[in-house]
Amino acid sequence: MHIMEGFLPLDWAVFWWGITIPFVAVGIRSITKKLKENPELKSILGMSGAFAFVLSALKIPSVTGSCSHPTGVGLGSILFGPTAMSVLGTIVLLFQSLLLAHGGITTLGANAFSMAVVGPLLSYGIYKCGRKMNVSVAVSVFLAAMLGDLGTYLVTSVQLALAFPAEIGGFVASFVKFASIFAFTQVPLAISEGLLTVIVMNLLQKYNMTELNQLPTMKEAR
Repeated sequence: MHIMEGFLPLDWAVFWWGITIPFVAVGIRSITKKLKENPELKSILGMSGAFAFVLSALKIPSVTGSCSHPTGVGLGSILFGPTAMSVLGTIVLLFQSLLLAHGGITTLGANAFSMAVVGPLLSYGIYKCGRKMNVSVAVSVFLAAMLGDLGTYLVTSVQLALAFPAEIGGFVASFVKFASIFAFTQVPLAISEGLLTVIVMNLLQKYNMTELNQLPTMKEAR
């Protein structure tokens, strides 16, 4: 993650595009509705996208054809929901592929599915479960951001293993290889992302509580 341009076979590239597009479509409707009801949330929405852009641009070379980096999607997922972050994450990946040669257009569907679909869904689900179990906001945010990051890379490992199964052991052997290599760089990155997300959330609660009160997730956090 990001899987580089042209690395995936065409059939797999098209497959991941097809799965990702519906999530983006739903996310566009979700964002439109939220901003129509509360236009003052535009600045925090933009900040969530910028947070993901900056963090996911900090790449460390990893498996051939990919790299390791924080994802930054946990914050926006907690604030605006997973489908809204699907849109922001896909836009982030598009700009990175065009401006930074980070990822690619043909692999955008695969990259977006792992980072902008699965990552946000995991982050949001973990945060909601934590709050329902009366886990503190800080711990819930940390776990959501960290595990959402790790989930992204597990999905990337699945994508690479499906496209390039090992001659001996097939998909399983290939998945174990990719996931193991990613783990060396991704586990510490995920922990760091979790801590940073907690810090940013605390700052938002301190200086932007009026806007945050318009978001259902933050109303639940009080």
